[in-house]
Amino acid sequence: MTEPKIDLLCIGEPLGEFNATRGEPGAFQFGHGGDTSNCAVAAARQGASVAYAGALGDDSAGRSLRGLWQREGVDDRHVSTHPSAPTGLYFVDHGPSGHVFSYLRAGSAASLYGPRDLPRDLIRSARIVQASGISQAISASACDAVFEAFATAREAGVLTAYDTNLRLKLWPLTRARAIIHAACAMSDIVLPGLDDAIQLTGLNSPDAIVDFYLGLGARVVALTLGHEGSLVATPVRRERLVPIKVDAIDATGAGDCYDGAFLSEYIRTGDAFAAGAYANVAAALSTQGYGAVAPLPRRADVEARMALEAKAAQ
Repeated sequence: MTEPKIDLLCIGEPLGEFNATRGEPGAFQFGHGGDTSNCAVAAARQGASVAYAGALGDDSAGRSLRGLWQREGVDDRHVSTHPSAPTGLYFVDHGPSGHVFSYLRAGSAASLYGPRDLPRDLIRSARIVQASGISQAISASACDAVFEAFATAREAGVLTAYDTNLRLKLWPLTRARAIIHAACAMSDIVLPGLDDAIQLTGLNSPDAIVDFYLGLGARVVALTLGHEGSLVATPVRRERLVPIKVDAIDATGAGDCYDGAFLSEYIRTGDAFAAGAYANVAAALSTQGYGAVAPLPRRADVEARMALEAKAAQ
């Protein structure tokens, strides 16, 4: 049976989230996370048609994630349930230098995912296939699955997008650098964060960093700069996009929100710079609540804030 055309397919590890609540020591709020899952939900909230590929455990966290996707309209038909391996979990603490992550994901269902599990027809039916450094860091088989998914996508003329998302608790920098840059060389859209990119490339200048990733063959590089916005570049143009001001509470999922908002808007408009401006606003709005998913804004929220910003600039 031919798969219906979808806008975005995300591949990786969904996670249950325990986010520390301020004001009550030792208290955590349960939520949902996993970078590519966050990206999928963010894109769906902007109106994109989205599917997810990966694996969950047969446990309460896995069932809760399925409930989330069903509420958000993310197609989870190609997410398998492992009979014995668990869904991964992570904890978020908030320190003076920002959020700090701790993980319980060894031997997770997603880490057992491999090339044999890929929904190849779904990959060929997507407009963009997205994965990340974390998608590849969790195991050798998961790493190979991303490479195979990207190869399948490119053979079918489907765009590929990759967030470098470096987690040195999962793998050493030397291996991470080799794998991530090999994946970036297979990516049409590269979505690095500044801190990760500095470690991966050894470069400090945002312009030098986007030149590096363009040199690997990317059509578009959207480098996020935290509270300073983002730098979007193509081989013929680049633009520094300034952020909006918000009262930020928790930036746990801001980068993932940027990815989902950027990709959904890029699919809608074909304009990387419009997508970057839109994603800047979405990511900023996502920092106004706790957790990776709950504060992700919807299209109406983003467009309303963009209209206010435009009016204020007149």
